[in-house]
Amino acid sequence: MYHSTITGLGYFVPDNIVTNEDLSKIMDTNDEWIQERTGIQERRHVVKGSGETTSSMGVKAAQIAIERSGVKKEDIDFIVFATISPDYYFPGPGVALQKELGLRTIGALDIRNQCSGFVYALSIADQFIKTGMYQNILVVGSELQSEGLDMTTRGRGVSVIFGDGAGAAVLSRTSDENSRILSTHLHSEGEHAKELSVLAPGMGGRWVTDILADNDPNDESYFPYMNGQFVFKNAVVRFSEVIHEGLAANNLQVSDIDMLIPHQANLRISQFIQRKFGLRDDQVFNNIQKLGNTTAASIPIALTQAWEEGKIKKGDTVVLAAFGSGFTWASAIIKW
Repeated sequence: MYHSTITGLGYFVPDNIVTNEDLSKIMDTNDEWIQERTGIQERRHVVKGSGETTSSMGVKAAQIAIERSGVKKEDIDFIVFATISPDYYFPGPGVALQKELGLRTIGALDIRNQCSGFVYALSIADQFIKTGMYQNILVVGSELQSEGLDMTTRGRGVSVIFGDGAGAAVLSRTSDENSRILSTHLHSEGEHAKELSVLAPGMGGRWVTDILADNDPNDESYFPYMNGQFVFKNAVVRFSEVIHEGLAANNLQVSDIDMLIPHQANLRISQFIQRKFGLRDDQVFNNIQKLGNTTAASIPIALTQAWEEGKIKKGDTVVLAAFGSGFTWASAIIKW
């Protein structure tokens, strides 16, 4: 059986910085309230009308990852694109990415697993390479969420959290046992699907035409809803479980972790997990303070930044872990 390794990483975030103070001018909130609950100081939002899209941000991140990988564009065999904010309801952004990068007519798979999307995408790419079907796969997580948020006091509990951005990785076939993705672990629990969700369109057959016909200014079904405390309580349990699962599958201990890259959902969740595992600050990478929660893009952006800053080195054991809407949660154990 073959193995896969990450040969290139890249990320892109918009230039437009939105601070907590900026948000306090359009909704009843303040910097202290936001930081106390989320740890977020600022996030990046696409400027409306700029033409930037989920796929265009994905293209920019992917171009960097491909260049760094040393893999020629014509040698990319497959695309896996994770997002909850596609350019269109359909088709997904994978095909837009294929077109804009000028790739040959390779397959493009779109993943809708929200905050766990990138780890799910990574797992799928890993399996394709392990079986010998493909040699080089481009994996992208990208989100343009700012245009779909309720930027009023009514929506502040959710809207202050999210940001825009994209991250990408190139996975390539390797025979090196000492530098590869060791394992991935995927889970879901649909029982709690509505606790973190956007219900419309499609809510029980209620589509865009119905929303337009009703023209109801109090309709919140197309804005994100989150049962914050319930999500937090489940997240800290599932994060812990799936990290332990990955370590056990590879006969590793918590002491073997060199770098944990958690999904950037909430700084308080990351800090809770860090304390629970007894990890030092230099063993956990967080960037939510400056970028907010970029959903499927959060792990590849954080992974790229950690690598760029020299915090991930050859031979390190790197753990990726995510939890989010679905509920879905996942981990990946990587020997760098």
